[in-house]
Order: sequence, then structure tokens, then C-alpha cells
Amino acid sequence: GGLTAAGRKKIFEFLLALIISYAVLLLFFYINQRNFIYVPDISTPSPAFFGVPEMEVISAQTDDGLTLRGWYKSPSKRNRPVILMFHGNAGHIGIRAFKARPYLDSGYGFLLAEYRAYGGNSGTISEEGLYKDARAYIEFLVESGVTQEDIILYGESLGTGVAVQMATEYPAVRAVMLEAPYTALWRVAQKHMFLLPVGMVMKDRFESIKKINSVTAPVLIFNGTLDNIVPPVMGQKLYSAANNPKTMETFPLAGHNDLYMHGAAGAALKFLEYLDRT
Repeated sequence: GGLTAAGRKKIFEFLLALIISYAVLLLFFYINQRNFIYVPDISTPSPAFFGVPEMEVISAQTDDGLTLRGWYKSPSKRNRPVILMFHGNAGHIGIRAFKARPYLDSGYGFLLAEYRAYGGNSGTISEEGLYKDARAYIEFLVESGVTQEDIILYGESLGTGVAVQMATEYPAVRAVMLEAPYTALWRVAQKHMFLLPVGMVMKDRFESIKKINSVTAPVLIFNGTLDNIVPPVMGQKLYSAANNPKTMETFPLAGHNDLYMHGAAGAALKFLEYLDRT
């Protein structure tokens, strides 16, 4: 009662088709992976339209020849540092302007860093490209008279990997704030594409967990327990690996994108006020 030759052939053909389909899917992901990671809004937003008319459009020059447009407001209170924000993977800086508002109102300087290929900027996106962009904004601040010690690096989601990398390169920064951070970006992608060997083929890896113990500045990590994009346990692991002084704020009713509706700004300002006193 074994399989007939015709039956074995059908099983072989089915398995072969399955293998070919999987290989095609993997190739498609490999070729298009950055389109899955980065979802830029290419329109050019204006500060006034997004509720921060006091912020001005500034230009930062990257070392690979790009001129990037970001938004900046210097501190309105004496001795306040500047918060340099690297945003998440989708949209543009305009939709993050509401996050700048509580810090601006408290007298802090704020620079919304817009990446290459986002928000009307030219260029092609990659991990190394985003690091070049971040360096350009830091150099803009330094050239504007802001010392490294008066810069606070703030990363949101994807941008947490950028902030961590910059904190290893500019160790004198005042502090690092990480909103909904991950251990490594490829691990987030692996969670959402569990059928593919993402860890083997992903180019832009953002390995924050391997870098965080090189960060000497004070670290604040805040995330939401209900985050279904970046598993909250990743923030816990990053916190465990970070050096002291460090602070962890977890919001039990918040997800990935609504932390500011659940008190994130208050927690961040408390952290910043503590820094001001030390």
C-alpha cells in the first residue's frame, strides 16, 4: 500500500513549488527590505501648520553632500539644554511637533531632525545614512554655539537606534532619552516576519543592545506595556544593559504611538529637571 510513482511525483512537485515560492518571497524581501522598514512622507511640512510657529527651518550639511532641512528653536530659558529628536520610521517631523511642545513650553531648545528622503529632503535611506544625518545635526548645533554637554539625544522608535549610536560617538552629551526602544531593529522585523530568516538577510540592523553599555550619559527609557510594534521586553533588556545613572518609565495603558497621551512628557520633564539639579 505504498505511494505510487505518480503520487511521489505529485508530492515532489508540491514541495519543489513550496521551496521555489519561499525562495522568491525571501528574494523579494531582500531586494525591497528598506521599503518595508522606512515609510517616509516626502511632502515638505511647515512648523506653523503643525503648531510650532516659533521653530525655524534650518539646514544641516551631511558629509556625503546632502543639505537637510530640520526645525529648530533655541532655549528660551537660560542654561537649558537642547533636545535633539530622531523620529520613527514613518511620516515626517511635522507629525512629531506635538511632542516638541511641552519641552518648548518649559524653556528647552528643541531640534526636530529630519532624515534624508523624508519631509522633502533628498537622498537614499540606510542605517549609515541616518547616522550621517544625525552627525550633521549635532555639528549644526555645535556650530551654533551649543556644546555637546548641552545636547540631549532623544530617539523615538526607529530613532532610538540613531540616538544610541550618536551617544557612543558623542559621549559628552547631557543625556539620552529613548521612547519605545528596541534591542536591535532586525529583532523587531523578525517578530513581524517570523517565517523569514530576517536576522540573516537584513542590512540595516541598528544593534542598540550591543552599544548601550558604551553609553556613559544618563539614560531614560520609556515605553508602553501594550506596545504591539516593539515588544516592551526589549526596553527592559536595554535598560538592564545600560550603565547607571538610568531611569525606566513604563506606562501600563500605553501602546507604541500614544505614550504622550499617557504621561510620557511629564516623566521626561521630571527626568530633565533632575538632570538640571545635578
